[in-house]
Amino acid sequence: MAALPETAAAGKTMTDAWDYKGRPAVRASSGGWSSAAMILGVELNERLTTLGIAVNLVTYLTSTMHLGNAASANTVTNFLGTSFILCLLGGFVADTYLGRYLTIAIFTAVQAAGMTILTVSTAAPGLRPPACSDPTGASSSCVPPNGTQLGVLYLGLYLTALGTGGLKSSVSGFGSDQFDESDAGERKRMARFFSWFFFFISIGSLFAVTVLVYVQDKCGRRWGYGICVGAILLGLVVFLAGTARYRFKKLVGSPLTQIAAVTAAAWRKRKLPLPSDPAKLYDVDDAAAAGEDVKGKRKMPHSKQCRFLERAAIVEVEASAAGSRWAACTLTDVEEVKQVVRMLPTWATSIPFWTVYAQMTTFSVSQAQAMDRRLGPSFLIPAGSLTVFFVGSILLTVPVYDRLIVPLARRFTANPQGLSPLQRIFLGLLLSILAMLAAAITERSRLASAAAGATPSVFLLVPQFFLVGAGEAFTYIGQLDFFLRECPKGMKTMSTGLFLSTLALGFFLSSALVSLVHAATTSGGRRPWLADNLDDGRLDYFYWLLAAISAVNLLAFVAVAKGYVYKEKRLADAGVQLADDDVVVHA
Repeated sequence: MAALPETAAAGKTMTDAWDYKGRPAVRASSGGWSSAAMILGVELNERLTTLGIAVNLVTYLTSTMHLGNAASANTVTNFLGTSFILCLLGGFVADTYLGRYLTIAIFTAVQAAGMTILTVSTAAPGLRPPACSDPTGASSSCVPPNGTQLGVLYLGLYLTALGTGGLKSSVSGFGSDQFDESDAGERKRMARFFSWFFFFISIGSLFAVTVLVYVQDKCGRRWGYGICVGAILLGLVVFLAGTARYRFKKLVGSPLTQIAAVTAAAWRKRKLPLPSDPAKLYDVDDAAAAGEDVKGKRKMPHSKQCRFLERAAIVEVEASAAGSRWAACTLTDVEEVKQVVRMLPTWATSIPFWTVYAQMTTFSVSQAQAMDRRLGPSFLIPAGSLTVFFVGSILLTVPVYDRLIVPLARRFTANPQGLSPLQRIFLGLLLSILAMLAAAITERSRLASAAAGATPSVFLLVPQFFLVGAGEAFTYIGQLDFFLRECPKGMKTMSTGLFLSTLALGFFLSSALVSLVHAATTSGGRRPWLADNLDDGRLDYFYWLLAAISAVNLLAFVAVAKGYVYKEKRLADAGVQLADDDVVVHA
């Protein structure tokens, strides 16, 4: 990529942005790329830390902490799931109480504290069990960790997860706040900001799975995690140094509050008769006439789905006197919540992709440990570094899609973007099925080789990493595009929450499946699928199971996608034209 572009100085003060002292922000001396670059460093360090822990944690838990393969895999996926689900909490706190700047600063400090505890837990001999000769930790001679050792480890992990979740929810939003959407030039620069945002995520990921994993394996975890602590603190100092140049936006409240208000009001008035004419319901024009702040919302056309929610817009005389949003919501508020409800089937059917993704940081790393990792006469590839093919696949797929697939798809779809968001998600889900098929075949081959006394090359794992990486490129961008495009204007911050929650639930689903499969296959003295020593298990069966679940889910997704009508078409059919600031700018 070229050097970060400069923002042209134009205009004087802005009407919707303020400086750190609460004064109207001066366009020429605030925001722009000089501010956005300082914010990007925070995201770089977040990705470095999260992936630096996740891709190599399973080897530490099995070989050093002597946890079994199933327990180690669940620890990794629970850590990642918690990191992403806490993004919802971070977003709520930022939108409602602290603002994005303070949320990033505070939760970055929390993340640094968690990483410091994690570094201490790996450095202090008393905080890990005695070493044993079995690299898998499965031998009866390996002493399991005690409660204190696990407690300190989990404290470090989940404090890091809290910090990660808190700051991740605000970084992209605060970065985009540095550009004025009402200005055509700055709107284009904002689109480039999101390109750079994804680039910094990829660079952090690449550094984590190569340099950081190598340092952890060769120099010790304490050095690898210590580097993360230093990087986080340096990023925090740089972020705080930009305080005087940042543009700040007023708190607008969390979309979760609106959803809760509509749901609560509709439930409380569930016994009231619903007017046959929607015009009799309370709406934004009525609220504006009553002197209420409608936050720039425009009246939305009425839809016939989920009409039970419309009871939230019924005005009760005694409630209207109180003026509480929990008593009466506008019909536009209700329609916005309906739009979120329409997206839920798509949201739900994209979750299993991230369950497949989770295997790349858990059992696929365990597979790599059991294979021949030699490169040349002396270099041994760290098991966690196999994910470099995963990251490389993402970096390769994005330009291939832009330069090859989009022009080709335009000829068949007449879509200027090539493929619609739902079509991209479909491709990602399809690739996840192929990845699990490849993983099952590879593991079956590895087991046959192990039974014959041979150790196959670790490069046999490349196809499953490559396919999941390509699938992520399609699914990740497709989901973000879909949620950004389809979320109502007044609930744009909800788009990030919907996207990140699919990651969290995908990881938690992985933990649940691992626990169920491990419990079911170890009962009655049977050969476990997820054994501590992979040669004693049938991991390939688990991969076949994931492929089957993903295939069923893909059929459900296709059924959902066929019936979905995009917001732009639905509004156009109702005679409503999207305004310029409603159109999503794609990077």
